[in-house]
Amino acid sequence: MNTATESSSPPEGEKEKGAASVDMSVAANKPGSVESELSSDRRINVDDLSPGNKPTGDGQETPEAEEEEEDEEEEKEDEEEEGLREGEDETHTFTQAERHSGEYGLANAELEAKLRELLRQADTFSSRIHGGGNAAAPPKKGPGSRGRERRMLSEAEEDDILLRDASRQGDVFVRITEQPSCIEGKMKHYQIEGLNWLYQLHCLDINGILADEMGLGKTLQTISILAFLQFEKNIPGPHLVICPRSTLDNWFNEVKKWCPRFRPARLHGTKEERQELYESVLDPGLFDICITTYEMVIKDYHRLASRFQWNYLIMDEAHRIKNEKSVLSEVVRRFRPRRRLLITGTPLQNNLRELWALLNFIMPQLFDVTLDFAALFDFSRLNTEQQQHQVITTLHRILRPFMLRRLKSDVARDLPPKREIYIFVGMSKLQKKLYADILSKNVEVLNAMSGSKTQMLNILMQLRKCCNHPYLFDGVEPGPPYVEGEHMVEAAGKMALLDKLLPRLKAEGSRVLLFSQMTRLLDIVDDYCRWRGFDYCRIDGGTPGTERQERIDEFNAEGSKKFLFLLSTRA
Repeated sequence: MNTATESSSPPEGEKEKGAASVDMSVAANKPGSVESELSSDRRINVDDLSPGNKPTGDGQETPEAEEEEEDEEEEKEDEEEEGLREGEDETHTFTQAERHSGEYGLANAELEAKLRELLRQADTFSSRIHGGGNAAAPPKKGPGSRGRERRMLSEAEEDDILLRDASRQGDVFVRITEQPSCIEGKMKHYQIEGLNWLYQLHCLDINGILADEMGLGKTLQTISILAFLQFEKNIPGPHLVICPRSTLDNWFNEVKKWCPRFRPARLHGTKEERQELYESVLDPGLFDICITTYEMVIKDYHRLASRFQWNYLIMDEAHRIKNEKSVLSEVVRRFRPRRRLLITGTPLQNNLRELWALLNFIMPQLFDVTLDFAALFDFSRLNTEQQQHQVITTLHRILRPFMLRRLKSDVARDLPPKREIYIFVGMSKLQKKLYADILSKNVEVLNAMSGSKTQMLNILMQLRKCCNHPYLFDGVEPGPPYVEGEHMVEAAGKMALLDKLLPRLKAEGSRVLLFSQMTRLLDIVDDYCRWRGFDYCRIDGGTPGTERQERIDEFNAEGSKKFLFLLSTRA
């Protein structure tokens, strides 16, 4: 039995109309659920879960009243801002009283000062992006402008921006209205907008995060900016793309498909295979884009970092580096490329440390990873949930100029809407008995909550297995001999549901992607598919790398008879 150890994503490529995906993964708080998209593109996730203005007399606002009110508000802003600015002085010593004041209401004046400084710098970058590369013009002075004067750039700051803009000879942003001639196939209008955004960041020498929702073509947009720079602006690579093992072949194929003029190199395999690639392709410079995996970039870091001056370092599924202390995160931060681009379809969570890690990666000069983050952003020092929310909101605002995120519902109006449906699934009699047995065996630990973290996680794992299928426990399945049959369906509530859903979907001409966190559960579904006569493909952690793309191609082939694709989320 193979145990899945890697993470995975579903097979790439265009799905046929009527494709569905079923997720047999587990969550721990609900009695059982099915998550699905039911549209012409259906997604079914089977998730097993255990149990004033002040008006004048006539009701109209007078210009004089508005002006007075503006002046009063701005005088108040001045006073508040003056108090906070005292905290920005590096030599200033914060008193206990000062620690209990500030815009965010935080008991930490250092945090107030740091957030204000980061916001100011982020606003500077934002003004350059939205202002076409130059700093925002100073606001006009006049009545009621005193509060805004403080937000103007200093002379030194503006000089620095202008000098950097002037030094980028030829890198002047000109809007791209048509897809680059070097790109084959047809780009969507929103993908060309994404290309414009990436090119604008390039011209401004700013790193970014491409965070479009899955399915909007982040890979194509990334390939298009690299191709546009090399073949239309004469700004070549080499570029380094770091991605999960499960998408390595897809990246390689997409580069060849969309821009055949590119020379992609796929860095993976044994030490001997990689050495051969270095000697024959990489060291002689016979490539434009090197595509490798997280594991390989850790193993070959010294060679990749010392022998090549990378133009772009592109990190696919960038949420993998949200933990700045992980080996992968530490390794990729040591690279010194000219530019960095993060790609992720996962929405950014409201986690301060994760937000900081991403900000540090794209703008290390602003967001110092050596900063005592734990002390500065310690939520235990914040008085209320509202204060925590304000800090997170501020970090999102700081991140906004560097990130592009669009949803299918906003830009791809020609696509059918996604529908997610949760179905709560009851347990079979056998499952209920096993579930009760597990609880009774551990009743003392559970009642007292006295067990170690390992003990509690083990109990939770046993309950999850029970909710998935009782045959995941040794000795429960009848046999030997082990015979496929109706008993596989009757033993588990989720299998009973699948046995109703899958024949109906097949009769409608739909196709299904079925996901599970547990490889052994896929073994049970594997037996079920053979018993029902369903034609299927499978990828899990034990599938050799050479066979993965073959199976994806087989499933996606025109006229394919494959109805089901079984996938491990850890493959």
